[in-house]
Formats: sequence, structure tokens, C-alpha cells
Amino acid sequence: MKKSYFFILTHCLLFTLCCLLSFWGCKKKETKVPEERAVNVQVQVAGKMALRPFIETIGTLNPYDEVTVSAEVDGVLKSAKVDEGTVVSKGMLLATIDDTDYDLEVKGAEAALRRSEATLANTRLEYQRKETLYKEELVTRQQFDDVSTRLSLAEADLEMSRVALSLARESLKKTNIVSPLSGVVKEKKASAGDFVRNGTELFVIITDNPIKLNFTVTKKDVGKVKKGQDIVFRVDTFPEMEFQGRVDIVYPAVDEITRTLQVEALVPNPRVLKPGMFASVILYTGLPKETVLVPATSLLYEEEKIKVFVVENKTAIERLIKVGQKYGEMTEVTEGLKEGELVVTVGQQNLFEGAKVNVVN
Repeated sequence: MKKSYFFILTHCLLFTLCCLLSFWGCKKKETKVPEERAVNVQVQVAGKMALRPFIETIGTLNPYDEVTVSAEVDGVLKSAKVDEGTVVSKGMLLATIDDTDYDLEVKGAEAALRRSEATLANTRLEYQRKETLYKEELVTRQQFDDVSTRLSLAEADLEMSRVALSLARESLKKTNIVSPLSGVVKEKKASAGDFVRNGTELFVIITDNPIKLNFTVTKKDVGKVKKGQDIVFRVDTFPEMEFQGRVDIVYPAVDEITRTLQVEALVPNPRVLKPGMFASVILYTGLPKETVLVPATSLLYEEEKIKVFVVENKTAIERLIKVGQKYGEMTEVTEGLKEGELVVTVGQQNLFEGAKVNVVN
């Protein structure tokens, strides 16, 4: 009886164990590995374009030339014929000083010259007579020397009279104040009726065509700047207009405080640019070159590394790259990427090497 009970119990346990193993085997077969979820991304083809390398900076427009016109004689300013903004040409009359006294000085100098000429003429005649008499020993040596001295003095007096007349005429001429160059009156500093002295500033005149554009470049870009390079710029006043010029002067030294280099360009001025305007400047530093470009938004930064993700066979591939110049919203890639590759522009923050991707528009 005990043996039969033990036999039945053993068979029940074996049956239960087989059922459990069979259940676990079926359960294991039914378990499925979940599929990897694809990340939705947007891509853009890495394109190549011929672009010119450039430097961006800020500049200021300045007159090509600026002079201060001053009075050269004393007197009352009789008239001022120009105002601020008046366009003037070289030699144009700007103002006049009362010339009454200077005209009288000229007349007095002319009279003195005539007197000196008459004195010299008489002295020469006397000298010629005394010279003949001296040769015939009819006058003494002392008498001949005396007339010779008076002749020399008369000649010197005539020369002094000529100089005095020239100075008087020059002073009279200076009562008419003329422009030393062609340009525009920037500032008028005196009015009719003012008493002015020699050296009193009357007008400031500037030349604004061509006009100068002064700007700076950083120390690291100094080696890229050369005379004759092209520049383009815009000013806030005329945002739709683009102006062009060429580098004319590259200053010889870097500023010790700002560590920047001064550069000066000449720009043709269609009479719309004004000195003092600020300009957004692009200085082209070389000829066009083939450049691989990607959107700046596609770049991922990890400390000193820069990377992008490209898509190959619906898989994300990580690429370490080196970048160069920025061209608006695009960035130059100098190493690590080839033309035509699909660069992830949206969704790259969620990617990793080998991740499955789904490209959407």
C-alpha cells in the first residue's frame, strides 16, 4: 500500500514538472524583442559653392579732405557768401573783408615806387655825368664816390618800393577769401560785420567725393589685409543700398590698447553718404573658392569638438568636423564632410551613433 502511494505521488510530481517546463517554453517562445523606434529628422544636402573669404567689421565714414579757411588780414568782414551745406569749387569767393585801408596802401606804395623810379633815373644821369668828368679829372674821387653811393641807394630804394607794392597788393588780394578746394561747407564760423584778425577761423570745408571709410580688423586678421582689396558696406540710412570701395591705406602698427589695426578705404560717393555715418563692412580677403556649406543650426558643440549627424541607409552617422567662415546662416566646413551628404538639420539633439532615423519634410 505504501509503495503504491509513493508511486502515484512520484508520477504526479513528474507530470506537474513537465507541465511547468512546457508552459515556460511556450511563454519564452511568445516573448518578442521590441523594435527600435526611429527618430524623426529633417535633412539638407551639404552643398558646395564658390564664395569669397571675407572679414566683417564696423566702420565710420570720414571726409576725404577737410580744411579750415582763416582770415589772412585784419578787418571787418564785409560779406559772407556761403553757408553750411553750400557746394563750393576751388577758387570760389567765400567772403570779403573791407578793403578800403588796403586799397589806400596799394596806392601809397604805387606812389612811392614812382618816386623811387624818378630818383633812380636822376641819380643815374648824374652818375653818368660825374663818371665822364672823373675820367677827365674834372671832379674829385670823393665826388665820384658820393654819386656812386647815391646810385646804389636809389637802386635799393626802388627794389624796396617794389617789394612794398607787392606786399600791399597781396594784402588787398587777401581781403577776398576763396576756397582752397572743391567740396562742401561743413561749418560757417563768422558773419558779415564781425571784426576778424589774421588767423581767425571763418569756414570749414570738406571734400566728400570720394569719401573715406575707416575701420579696424582684429589682430588675428592683420595678415589677411592688403591695399587694393575690395570692400562692400551698408549704412542704416539706406539699408537697401550697397556701396563699394577699395582699401587705400593699411596702417603700419596695431593699436596697443585695442589690439586692432586701422584700415582706410576710398569710396565713390553719389552725394548720399555723409561723414560720421556708421557702416557695416565686409572686406573681401581673397578670390572665390569652392566651399562646402551646411546650416549653422546643424552643428553640435561638445567642449572643443564640433560635430554633425549625416544619414546613410536610414541610420545616423556621427561626423567630427572643422568649420571655417560663416556666410549668413550657413557655415563653411573645411574637414570631415563631403559635398552631397545628407546632414541632419532638425532633430539631431536626439541622435546617437547608429540610431535609426525617419526623414520627414
